[in-house]
Amino acid sequence: MGEGLRSKDLSTSPRGQEFTIRAEVWYLSQTLVTGEEFQMKKVLLGLLLFVMVGLPVLAALKTGDSAPDFSAKASLAGKEFNFSLNDALKKGPVVVYFYPSAYTKGCDLEAHTFASMKDKFDAAGATIIGVSADSIERLNTFSADPDYCAGKFPVASDSKHEIADSYKLNVTPMKVGATDVRGTAIDHDFIERETFVIGKDGKIIATFSSTEDKLSPDMHVAKALEIVQGLSK
Repeated sequence: MGEGLRSKDLSTSPRGQEFTIRAEVWYLSQTLVTGEEFQMKKVLLGLLLFVMVGLPVLAALKTGDSAPDFSAKASLAGKEFNFSLNDALKKGPVVVYFYPSAYTKGCDLEAHTFASMKDKFDAAGATIIGVSADSIERLNTFSADPDYCAGKFPVASDSKHEIADSYKLNVTPMKVGATDVRGTAIDHDFIERETFVIGKDGKIIATFSSTEDKLSPDMHVAKALEIVQGLSK
């Protein structure tokens, strides 16, 4: 396919896979070929369209939907434990925020902002849980770092993207040679930044993303806090 798009350069999620296939179909349709190449082009287009039909149709989770339950290895103040969404909801609303990677500029700001406002979330009876594809080892350091999570709330490891997939989020493959703010290699994929506020009944009260809602990382925190404070009145 010459310089056509390659799926490894795009999202690994179902939504990303569909985008990749659509891009390949477009590329093939725009390529001018003759003779035997024309027949091969027809075969490839047919195969790609057949695969597209077989892809699951995934609609983004929205307000009122049931939040997918999950449990995962998490870290709080450097100590590993098993986080359960179901257990957390027994105490009140839960803010589940997905972010690309610990020790990167936007994610560091978001974690620092959540930590600085943790007392206000507590007053509203809300639990905070961050989720990324970072290994639990990286999160043990990040969760205890006084400049970021500061030991105030837990962050969970979703290294296999199982939680992200259940929440129908895009996952971008890791970039070879990428490093974090410490100069340490980033060896995991990147989950898109999106926040879900989940009510005690397990229903999604609100969801917002940096991509669609054009929110800066710290604004995710401000919006989540405003919503849970409104629930406590």
